[in-house]
Amino acid sequence: MVLKLLPNNKLKKVALVTYPDSFTLEEAKGLAESADRKIVGVFTQKYLNHSEYGVGSGKAQELKVFVKESSAEQIIVDEHLTSKQIHNLEKLTGVQVIDRERLILDIFYERATTNEARLQIQLAEIKYNMPRVREIAKMSSGNERAGKGGSGEYTVDVKFRDQKRQMGFIKEKLDEAKRKRALYYQQRIKTGMPVVSLLGYTSSGKTTLFNLLTSEKKQTSNSLFTTLSTTTRALKVDDNRGDNRGGRLLTDTVGFISRLPPYMIDAFKSTLEESLGADLILLLIDASEDVREIRIKHTACWQILEELKVDKSKVLVVFTKFDMLPPMEAEVMIDQIAKDVGMPTQVIAISSKNGHGIRKLRTTIDQHTRNALAKMQ
Repeated sequence: MVLKLLPNNKLKKVALVTYPDSFTLEEAKGLAESADRKIVGVFTQKYLNHSEYGVGSGKAQELKVFVKESSAEQIIVDEHLTSKQIHNLEKLTGVQVIDRERLILDIFYERATTNEARLQIQLAEIKYNMPRVREIAKMSSGNERAGKGGSGEYTVDVKFRDQKRQMGFIKEKLDEAKRKRALYYQQRIKTGMPVVSLLGYTSSGKTTLFNLLTSEKKQTSNSLFTTLSTTTRALKVDDNRGDNRGGRLLTDTVGFISRLPPYMIDAFKSTLEESLGADLILLLIDASEDVREIRIKHTACWQILEELKVDKSKVLVVFTKFDMLPPMEAEVMIDQIAKDVGMPTQVIAISSKNGHGIRKLRTTIDQHTRNALAKMQ
Protein backbone atom coordinates (compact mmCIF):
# COMPACT_ATOMS: atom_id res chain seq x y z
CA MET A 1 0.00 0.00 0.00
CA VAL A 2 1.28 3.51 -0.80
CA LEU A 3 -0.13 6.83 0.31
CA LYS A 4 0.85 9.97 -1.63
CA LEU A 5 1.30 13.16 0.37
CA LEU A 6 1.80 16.79 -0.61
CA PRO A 7 5.45 17.75 -1.26
CA ASN A 8 7.37 20.51 0.50
CA ASN A 9 10.51 21.77 -1.20
CA LYS A 10 12.07 23.16 1.99
CA LEU A 11 12.77 19.73 3.49
CA LYS A 12 14.40 16.59 2.10
CA LYS A 13 11.66 14.53 0.45
CA VAL A 14 11.52 10.91 1.55
CA ALA A 15 9.57 7.74 0.94
CA LEU A 16 8.86 5.99 4.24
CA VAL A 17 8.56 2.20 4.49
CA THR A 18 7.13 0.83 7.73
CA TYR A 19 4.76 -1.75 9.22
CA PRO A 20 0.99 -1.47 8.63
CA ASP A 21 -0.23 -1.15 12.25
CA SER A 22 -1.27 2.35 13.27
CA PHE A 23 1.07 2.76 16.27
CA THR A 24 4.22 1.81 14.36
CA LEU A 25 3.14 3.90 11.38
CA GLU A 26 2.60 7.05 13.46
CA GLU A 27 5.84 6.58 15.37
CA ALA A 28 7.80 6.12 12.13
CA LYS A 29 6.25 9.31 10.76
CA GLY A 30 7.18 11.13 13.97
CA LEU A 31 10.79 9.98 13.70
CA ALA A 32 11.05 11.06 10.08
CA GLU A 33 9.51 14.47 10.77
CA SER A 34 11.75 14.96 13.82
CA ALA A 35 14.72 14.42 11.50
CA ASP A 36 13.48 17.27 9.26
CA ARG A 37 12.29 15.01 6.45
CA LYS A 38 9.19 15.67 4.38
CA ILE A 39 7.31 12.42 3.79
CA VAL A 40 6.00 12.34 0.22
CA GLY A 41 4.97 8.70 0.25
CA VAL A 42 4.27 6.02 2.85
CA PHE A 43 4.63 2.32 2.02
CA THR A 44 3.61 -0.42 4.44
CA GLN A 45 4.54 -4.08 4.52
CA LYS A 46 3.97 -6.83 7.06
CA TYR A 47 7.56 -8.13 6.88
CA LEU A 48 10.69 -5.99 6.48
CA ASN A 49 13.29 -8.72 6.86
CA HIS A 50 13.54 -10.06 3.31
CA SER A 51 17.10 -11.04 2.44
CA GLU A 52 17.78 -8.97 -0.69
CA TYR A 53 16.30 -5.55 0.05
CA GLY A 54 14.74 -5.81 3.52
CA VAL A 55 11.46 -5.03 1.78
CA GLY A 56 10.03 -7.61 -0.62
CA SER A 57 11.18 -7.54 -4.24
CA GLY A 58 7.74 -6.37 -5.41
CA LYS A 59 7.74 -3.51 -2.90
CA ALA A 60 11.28 -2.62 -3.98
CA GLN A 61 10.07 -2.25 -7.57
CA GLU A 62 7.18 -0.06 -6.37
CA LEU A 63 9.69 2.14 -4.58
CA LYS A 64 11.81 2.41 -7.71
CA VAL A 65 8.84 3.66 -9.72
CA PHE A 66 7.64 5.98 -6.95
CA VAL A 67 11.08 7.58 -6.49
CA LYS A 68 11.24 8.35 -10.19
CA GLU A 69 7.73 9.84 -10.29
CA SER A 70 7.89 11.79 -7.03
CA SER A 71 11.54 12.93 -7.10
CA ALA A 72 11.98 11.53 -3.57
CA GLU A 73 15.57 12.06 -2.43
CA GLN A 74 15.76 9.33 0.18
CA ILE A 75 14.09 6.11 1.35
CA ILE A 76 13.65 5.43 5.07
CA VAL A 77 13.01 1.81 6.09
CA ASP A 78 11.62 1.53 9.62
CA GLU A 79 13.68 -1.54 10.51
CA HIS A 80 17.29 -2.66 10.91
CA LEU A 81 18.92 -3.27 7.52
CA THR A 82 22.29 -4.80 6.69
CA SER A 83 24.80 -2.94 4.54
CA LYS A 84 24.10 -5.36 1.71
CA GLN A 85 20.34 -4.74 1.85
CA ILE A 86 20.92 -0.97 1.85
CA HIS A 87 23.36 -1.28 -1.05
CA ASN A 88 20.94 -3.40 -3.09
CA LEU A 89 18.00 -1.05 -2.52
CA GLU A 90 20.09 2.03 -3.30
CA LYS A 91 21.37 0.44 -6.51
CA LEU A 92 17.81 -0.42 -7.58
CA THR A 93 16.15 2.92 -6.73
CA GLY A 94 19.03 5.32 -7.33
CA VAL A 95 18.59 7.21 -4.03
CA GLN A 96 20.04 7.05 -0.55
CA VAL A 97 18.51 4.46 1.82
CA ILE A 98 18.68 4.68 5.60
CA ASP A 99 17.25 2.33 8.22
CA ARG A 100 15.51 3.03 11.56
CA GLU A 101 18.73 3.01 13.58
CA ARG A 102 20.49 5.43 11.23
CA LEU A 103 17.47 7.73 11.40
CA ILE A 104 17.52 7.77 15.21
CA LEU A 105 21.26 8.49 15.18
CA ASP A 106 20.65 11.40 12.79
CA ILE A 107 18.08 12.85 15.20
CA PHE A 108 20.49 12.39 18.11
CA TYR A 109 23.23 14.21 16.21
CA GLU A 110 20.90 17.12 15.49
CA ARG A 111 19.61 17.42 19.07
CA ALA A 112 22.83 16.89 21.08
CA THR A 113 23.71 20.00 23.10
CA THR A 114 26.33 18.77 25.61
CA ASN A 115 29.77 17.24 25.18
CA GLU A 116 28.69 14.07 26.96
CA ALA A 117 25.62 13.63 24.76
CA ARG A 118 27.84 14.03 21.69
CA LEU A 119 30.24 11.41 23.04
CA GLN A 120 27.36 9.02 23.68
CA ILE A 121 26.16 9.48 20.11
CA GLN A 122 29.65 8.94 18.71
CA LEU A 123 29.86 5.70 20.69
CA ALA A 124 26.48 4.56 19.36
CA GLU A 125 27.61 5.48 15.84
CA ILE A 126 30.70 3.28 16.14
CA LYS A 127 28.65 0.38 17.46
CA TYR A 128 26.24 0.85 14.57
CA ASN A 129 29.06 0.84 12.02
CA MET A 130 31.38 -1.89 13.30
CA PRO A 131 29.30 -4.92 12.21
CA ARG A 132 29.03 -3.31 8.77
CA VAL A 133 32.74 -2.67 8.18
CA ARG A 134 33.59 -6.18 6.98
CA GLU A 135 30.47 -6.40 4.83
CA ILE A 136 31.17 -3.05 3.14
CA ALA A 137 34.81 -4.00 2.50
CA LYS A 138 33.71 -7.29 0.98
CA MET A 139 31.27 -5.56 -1.37
CA SER A 140 33.86 -2.96 -2.40
CA SER A 141 36.36 -5.72 -3.26
CA GLY A 142 33.97 -7.48 -5.62
CA ASN A 143 32.86 -10.10 -3.05
CA GLU A 144 36.39 -11.51 -2.82
CA ARG A 145 36.95 -13.30 0.47
CA ALA A 146 38.91 -11.03 2.79
CA GLY A 147 41.18 -13.77 4.14
CA LYS A 148 44.96 -13.91 4.11
CA GLY A 149 46.11 -12.11 1.00
CA GLY A 150 42.55 -11.04 0.09
CA SER A 151 42.24 -7.50 -1.25
CA GLY A 152 39.75 -6.50 1.47
CA GLU A 153 41.90 -7.63 4.39
CA TYR A 154 43.99 -4.47 4.82
CA THR A 155 41.01 -2.10 4.59
CA VAL A 156 38.99 -4.08 7.11
CA ASP A 157 41.85 -4.33 9.60
CA VAL A 158 42.63 -0.63 9.40
CA LYS A 159 39.00 0.37 9.84
CA PHE A 160 38.49 -2.00 12.77
CA ARG A 161 41.62 -0.73 14.53
CA ASP A 162 40.59 2.87 13.94
CA GLN A 163 37.06 2.24 15.25
CA LYS A 164 38.36 0.42 18.32
CA ARG A 165 40.78 3.26 19.09
CA GLN A 166 37.95 5.77 18.81
CA MET A 167 35.74 3.62 21.01
CA GLY A 168 38.46 3.37 23.65
CA PHE A 169 39.00 7.15 23.64
CA ILE A 170 35.27 7.87 23.95
CA LYS A 171 34.84 5.34 26.77
CA GLU A 172 37.69 7.00 28.68
CA LYS A 173 35.95 10.36 28.38
CA LEU A 174 32.62 8.86 29.46
CA ASP A 175 34.28 7.08 32.40
CA GLU A 176 35.68 10.44 33.46
CA ALA A 177 32.18 11.92 33.37
CA LYS A 178 30.93 8.92 35.33
CA ARG A 179 33.55 9.47 38.04
CA LYS A 180 32.48 13.10 38.34
CA ARG A 181 28.89 11.98 38.79
CA ALA A 182 29.96 9.51 41.48
CA LEU A 183 31.64 12.35 43.39
CA TYR A 184 28.54 14.47 42.93
CA TYR A 185 26.42 11.60 44.28
CA GLN A 186 28.59 11.33 47.41
CA GLN A 187 28.34 15.09 47.91
CA ARG A 188 24.57 14.86 47.55
CA ILE A 189 24.42 12.23 50.29
CA LYS A 190 26.49 14.46 52.59
CA THR A 191 24.27 17.49 52.01
CA GLY A 192 21.04 15.49 52.23
CA MET A 193 19.56 16.21 48.81
CA PRO A 194 17.24 13.45 47.52
CA VAL A 195 16.89 13.17 43.75
CA VAL A 196 13.64 12.71 41.83
CA SER A 197 13.90 11.76 38.16
CA LEU A 198 11.49 12.00 35.25
CA LEU A 199 11.50 9.04 32.88
CA GLY A 200 9.09 7.97 30.19
CA TYR A 201 8.41 7.54 26.54
CA THR A 202 9.59 10.34 24.29
CA SER A 203 6.99 13.16 24.04
CA SER A 204 5.24 12.05 27.24
CA GLY A 205 5.46 15.55 28.75
CA LYS A 206 8.62 15.14 30.85
CA THR A 207 10.21 18.48 30.02
CA THR A 208 6.92 20.37 30.43
CA LEU A 209 6.53 18.93 33.93
CA PHE A 210 10.21 19.59 34.65
CA ASN A 211 9.74 23.27 33.79
CA LEU A 212 6.63 23.48 35.99
CA LEU A 213 8.30 21.92 39.04
CA THR A 214 11.59 23.84 38.75
CA SER A 215 10.52 27.15 37.14
CA GLU A 216 12.93 26.42 34.29
CA LYS A 217 12.35 27.22 30.61
CA LYS A 218 13.79 24.18 28.84
CA GLN A 219 12.75 23.76 25.24
CA THR A 220 9.61 21.68 24.72
CA SER A 221 8.31 20.28 21.46
CA ASN A 222 6.01 17.66 19.99
CA SER A 223 9.03 16.29 18.12
CA LEU A 224 10.64 13.08 19.36
CA PHE A 225 13.89 13.30 21.36
CA THR A 226 13.73 17.02 22.15
CA THR A 227 15.76 16.20 25.28
CA LEU A 228 18.92 14.10 25.00
CA SER A 229 21.18 14.97 27.92
CA THR A 230 20.34 14.94 31.63
CA THR A 231 19.44 18.25 33.27
CA THR A 232 19.25 18.60 37.07
CA ARG A 233 17.67 21.52 38.92
CA ALA A 234 16.37 22.31 42.42
CA LEU A 235 12.87 21.06 43.20
CA LYS A 236 10.93 22.67 46.02
CA VAL A 237 8.05 20.89 47.73
CA ASP A 238 5.80 22.12 50.52
CA ASP A 239 7.60 21.57 53.78
CA ASN A 240 5.67 22.53 56.90
CA ARG A 241 7.79 20.55 59.35
CA GLY A 242 10.61 23.06 59.64
CA ASP A 243 13.12 20.75 57.94
CA ASN A 244 15.85 23.03 56.61
CA ARG A 245 17.25 20.11 54.63
CA GLY A 246 14.07 19.77 52.63
CA GLY A 247 15.59 20.58 49.25
CA ARG A 248 15.20 18.08 46.41
CA LEU A 249 16.72 17.77 42.97
CA LEU A 250 14.79 16.94 39.82
CA THR A 251 16.35 15.43 36.69
CA ASP A 252 15.06 15.25 33.14
CA THR A 253 16.71 13.12 30.45
CA VAL A 254 16.26 11.37 27.09
CA GLY A 255 12.89 9.75 26.41
CA PHE A 256 12.47 6.06 25.63
CA ILE A 257 11.21 4.58 22.38
CA SER A 258 10.14 1.13 21.22
CA ARG A 259 12.56 -1.15 19.33
CA LEU A 260 15.59 0.77 20.56
CA PRO A 261 18.58 -1.51 19.87
CA PRO A 262 20.62 -2.65 22.90
CA TYR A 263 23.78 -0.82 21.81
CA MET A 264 21.90 2.49 21.89
CA ILE A 265 20.63 1.76 25.40
CA ASP A 266 24.20 0.88 26.42
CA ALA A 267 25.54 4.05 24.83
CA PHE A 268 23.18 6.24 26.87
CA LYS A 269 23.41 4.15 30.03
CA SER A 270 25.92 6.42 31.75
CA THR A 271 23.79 9.48 30.94
CA LEU A 272 20.77 7.70 32.43
CA GLU A 273 22.62 6.56 35.56
CA GLU A 274 21.95 9.81 37.41
CA SER A 275 18.23 9.38 36.77
CA LEU A 276 18.20 5.64 37.43
CA GLY A 277 19.97 6.14 40.77
CA ALA A 278 17.33 8.61 41.96
CA ASP A 279 15.45 8.12 45.22
CA LEU A 280 12.14 8.38 43.35
CA ILE A 281 11.46 7.77 39.65
CA LEU A 282 8.36 9.27 38.06
CA LEU A 283 7.45 7.17 35.02
CA LEU A 284 5.33 9.44 32.81
CA ILE A 285 2.57 8.04 30.60
CA ASP A 286 0.59 10.15 28.12
CA ALA A 287 -3.05 9.62 29.15
CA SER A 288 -4.43 11.27 26.01
CA GLU A 289 -3.51 8.31 23.79
CA ASP A 290 -5.62 5.21 23.24
CA VAL A 291 -5.21 2.19 25.49
CA ARG A 292 -3.31 0.18 22.87
CA GLU A 293 -0.66 2.90 22.46
CA ILE A 294 -0.41 3.34 26.23
CA ARG A 295 0.10 -0.41 26.64
CA ILE A 296 2.85 -0.51 23.98
CA LYS A 297 4.68 2.48 25.43
CA HIS A 298 4.30 1.31 29.03
CA THR A 299 5.70 -2.10 28.08
CA ALA A 300 8.60 -0.54 26.13
CA CYS A 301 9.53 1.66 29.11
CA TRP A 302 9.50 -1.24 31.54
CA GLN A 303 11.58 -3.41 29.21
CA ILE A 304 14.27 -0.74 29.17
CA LEU A 305 14.04 -0.19 32.95
CA GLU A 306 14.37 -3.93 33.55
CA GLU A 307 17.32 -4.15 31.19
CA LEU A 308 18.95 -1.35 33.18
CA LYS A 309 18.07 -3.20 36.44
CA VAL A 310 16.04 -0.42 38.03
CA ASP A 311 14.54 -0.95 41.47
CA LYS A 312 10.79 -1.17 40.75
CA SER A 313 9.88 -0.06 44.28
CA LYS A 314 11.21 3.43 43.47
CA VAL A 315 8.95 3.88 40.42
CA LEU A 316 5.70 5.87 40.56
CA VAL A 317 3.48 5.94 37.45
CA VAL A 318 2.23 9.41 36.54
CA PHE A 319 -0.40 9.96 33.84
CA THR A 320 0.17 13.26 32.05
CA LYS A 321 -2.04 15.45 29.81
CA PHE A 322 -5.10 14.76 32.00
CA ASP A 323 -6.70 17.95 30.63
CA MET A 324 -7.08 16.27 27.22
CA LEU A 325 -9.50 13.65 28.58
CA PRO A 326 -13.29 14.20 28.80
CA PRO A 327 -13.80 15.94 32.20
CA MET A 328 -16.70 13.79 33.41
CA GLU A 329 -14.99 10.51 32.51
CA ALA A 330 -11.33 11.28 33.17
CA GLU A 331 -10.86 9.65 36.60
CA VAL A 332 -12.76 6.51 35.59
CA MET A 333 -10.76 6.30 32.35
CA ILE A 334 -7.45 6.59 34.23
CA ASP A 335 -8.43 3.77 36.63
CA GLN A 336 -9.57 1.59 33.76
CA ILE A 337 -6.44 2.24 31.71
CA ALA A 338 -4.25 1.39 34.70
CA LYS A 339 -6.12 -1.91 35.17
CA ASP A 340 -6.09 -2.76 31.46
CA VAL A 341 -2.36 -2.14 31.15
CA GLY A 342 -1.52 -3.88 34.41
CA MET A 343 -0.05 -0.87 36.23
CA PRO A 344 0.48 -0.66 39.99
CA THR A 345 -2.46 0.37 42.18
CA GLN A 346 -0.95 3.76 42.99
CA VAL A 347 -0.98 6.06 39.97
CA ILE A 348 -1.30 9.83 39.82
CA ALA A 349 -3.02 11.78 37.04
CA ILE A 350 -1.79 15.31 36.35
CA SER A 351 -2.01 18.15 33.87
CA SER A 352 0.97 20.48 33.55
CA LYS A 353 -1.32 22.78 31.54
CA ASN A 354 -4.12 23.43 34.05
CA GLY A 355 -2.42 22.25 37.25
CA HIS A 356 -4.67 19.25 37.92
CA GLY A 357 -3.00 16.83 40.33
CA ILE A 358 0.20 18.88 40.73
CA ARG A 359 -0.36 19.52 44.44
CA LYS A 360 -0.99 15.82 44.99
CA LEU A 361 2.17 15.02 43.04
CA ARG A 362 4.22 17.44 45.15
CA THR A 363 2.82 15.89 48.32
CA THR A 364 3.65 12.39 47.08
CA ILE A 365 7.18 13.48 46.20
CA ASP A 366 7.51 15.00 49.67
CA GLN A 367 6.39 11.78 51.36
CA HIS A 368 8.69 9.54 49.31
CA THR A 369 11.77 11.74 49.60
CA ARG A 370 11.38 12.23 53.36
CA ASN A 371 12.20 8.56 53.74
CA ALA A 372 15.32 9.11 51.64
CA LEU A 373 16.24 12.16 53.74
CA ALA A 374 15.87 10.12 56.93
CA LYS A 375 18.30 7.49 55.58
CA MET A 376 20.85 10.16 54.67
CA GLN A 377 20.91 11.64 58.14
